[in-house]
This record gives sequence, structure tokens and C-alpha cells, in this order.
Amino acid sequence: MHYADGKTTPCLNVLPSQVHGCSDLNTSAFIQRMIQAGKPNLIVFTGDNIFGFEAKDSAKSLNAAFAPAIAAGIPWAAVLGNHDQQGTLSREGVMKHIVGLKHTLSQFNPSEAHIIDGFGNYNLEVGGVEGSGFANKSVLNLYFLDSGDYSTVPSIPGYGWIKPSQQLWFQRTSAKLQRLHEASMAKKSFAPGLVYFHIPLPEFASFDASNFTGVRQEGISSASINSGFFTTMVEAGDVKAVFTGHDHLNDFCGQMTGIQLCYAGGFGYHAYGKVGWSRRARVVVASLEKTDEGGWGAVKSIKTWKRLDDGHLTAIDEQVLWSKNLIPKV
Repeated sequence: MHYADGKTTPCLNVLPSQVHGCSDLNTSAFIQRMIQAGKPNLIVFTGDNIFGFEAKDSAKSLNAAFAPAIAAGIPWAAVLGNHDQQGTLSREGVMKHIVGLKHTLSQFNPSEAHIIDGFGNYNLEVGGVEGSGFANKSVLNLYFLDSGDYSTVPSIPGYGWIKPSQQLWFQRTSAKLQRLHEASMAKKSFAPGLVYFHIPLPEFASFDASNFTGVRQEGISSASINSGFFTTMVEAGDVKAVFTGHDHLNDFCGQMTGIQLCYAGGFGYHAYGKVGWSRRARVVVASLEKTDEGGWGAVKSIKTWKRLDDGHLTAIDEQVLWSKNLIPKV
């Protein structure tokens, strides 16, 4: 969102006809339109929620940035980007503030991990339908991680990355969830995983226009070193898609080794964009299978598309990210 000070904060990279009166409030209006159109069960904010440099009061900016989700009463979750901490709150302070807001499912850090890098590493379990065999069992696992801001190692330039302590927590959490799921189900079933963080992995640079859906209009601004988190996710076995922010002019999804690597494209009006290229947001829908008895079962497919902030909230690039019945291409 790159939210700053509301109506006094101008829009960046918009058409000349859009400049007058354009501000952070356009970002808020876009969230409201998305909520009204999609009636989501969960909203995820993928970092750079505020643009700290230009936020006079980070706490007030955070309150305003998340206000549409809070007002709608819809559960929401957030991770940190590389700009959230550049105002009047530290990274720790930003995450502490976020977890105190209404209707958020965001967590400061996992209680079971005594030592973990970053702030805002946590997981959420999406339960099955009440009254079904999947009630009180997770049918979809969501993982959220802090991909850092900038390198703190003098010999490594550039952006931050997901550290070994975080990867260990992810490995243990994924393995535990898979074990619990198998133990509680009479027949073999599977809860797919989705992962959210801000800075893309180096593997996002593996695609070209022939093997992704969407557009790539700028370079992949990953860390300058590869921390191995992609391999960690492949080894875990449950992750089907990753969603990042950071590069506002990229909005593609590409599949690599069974995992979809996805951008959403720029959302906020005070974030850099491309003149004439609409701000956009990604929608993700998990569908359940019908059981033989006519009830609801496990997740059978995960689809996605994007909506543009134009006159019609145009939906583009619908695709299946994962299906129980499809063997992924390797």
C-alpha cells in the first residue's frame, strides 16, 4: 500500500487526468471496492503497508492503512516489507502495533520459537466446514514470514532474506501440521500450504513470458544471495504457492518444481507504478470437494485472478494454481 499521511499524500505514476485530488485515499477506496466485490474471508497485506519515510506518525498511518479491512470486520493478516520501519516505529514496533489492531490474525512471532529472526513469522490454519469430517481440522495452511528489509552483513549488499532460524521454524511447523493431518484422517488426505512474504526469492527470475501468466516489467529485486528457502519449501512438500510484493510492475505467476511463485502487481497509489497501468490486487480462492455423502471435504483446487482498479474492477489472468487431480509439471 505504501500508505503515508492520507489525503495530503499524492499519488505516484498516474495519468495527468488522475493527478488532481489523488492520494492515499484512493488506495483505501480500492480496498473497499475489493471487499464489496469479492466479500473475502481473509485479506492479506504483503508488506510495505506504510511508506515510513513519508509517514509523520507511523502508528496513525498503520491505523489508516488497515482501516477499510477493520471497518469491514473481515479477518486480515499482514507481513512486513522493507519500508514499514522507516518512520517513527522500529520493525518490532510496527509489528507490535499491527497485532494490537482489531480483526487481525497477524502474530508477532511464534511462541514455540524462542529464537527467531524478524517479526511477524506465524502460521494460520483454515478449518474445514463445521459438521463435516474436516471440522476443527486444517484444510489449508497459511504461512507468513518476515523477509527482512536490508542486508546487515557488510560484505552482502542489497535486500534482506529469510534466515535459517525462520526456515527451521517453517520446516518444523509444516512437518507438524502434516503429521497431525495424517493422524486425524481415516483416509489419506492433504492440506495444501500457501506462503506469504514481501521480498521475492531469486527463483522468481527463472521465468520468461513463455512460462508464466501475467507480466514482468521490471527486474526481480530479490536478495543478492540465495538463502535456500525455495528448496526448503520444496522439501516440505505441502507448499503449492508463494505470494510476494516488492516489485510493483510485475504481476505474474510461474510454476517451478511444483510451486507457483506469484506477484500481485502494485496496489497502493503512493507506491511507484506505471502510468496507464492500473493498480491491481490478487484474489485467491480455495474450493472444497464434495464428499460421497453430499457434505464438504478437503481442498480440491486453488484458483487465482487479479482485479484492476478500473471502472469495472476488471478480472484478468484467471488460472488454476493447484488441483488435487493435476500432477504438476516439474
